[in-house]
Amino acid sequence: MPVIAPMPAARPAQLPSQREGAEHSVAAGTTVDHLTETYRAHYRSLLGLAALLLDDTASCEDVVQEAFIRVHSARNRVREPEKTLAYLRQTVVNLSRSALRRRILGLKLLSKPMPDMASAEEGAYDQLERDALIKAMRGLQRRQREVLVLRYFADMTEAQVAETLGISLGSVKAYGSRGIAALRVVMEAQA
Repeated sequence: MPVIAPMPAARPAQLPSQREGAEHSVAAGTTVDHLTETYRAHYRSLLGLAALLLDDTASCEDVVQEAFIRVHSARNRVREPEKTLAYLRQTVVNLSRSALRRRILGLKLLSKPMPDMASAEEGAYDQLERDALIKAMRGLQRRQREVLVLRYFADMTEAQVAETLGISLGSVKAYGSRGIAALRVVMEAQA
């Protein structure tokens, strides 16, 4: 990457004789003619560089054009005009990275698609199953029902259920397995 000169400090006003001499001197840095020639000679290669980093032609063209605009804006600060191409390449790479970051952020912010909605028949069937399960749960012993509700609906571990109910871990396992067996019998009888 070329060395870019820092912005010059404010200079005192020039004397008339100095101003006249300054008009005839060539400005230090990259000239517009040099940048035009660089554009003609290297536009395609810079476009190819952007194409390796991005996936669509329009974005590649935008990145390369923006790189030339930025180099044109900073042309008076480029100390070594022969490094203009290196500066352009680095600018294309940086702008491509930025474009990819914006895309990734945009994808993260997009709302997630809604899952396929169940048909009315499926919804009615699910409601019937829930009602049958609730009815079967009401038919269980109190401790079996408490263990199953805490374990599977409240998503607690067996140790958490034991602590919550004030019973041993073995009792939680026993009530849970008996409760599931009883539910299975009732649900199979209804099917």
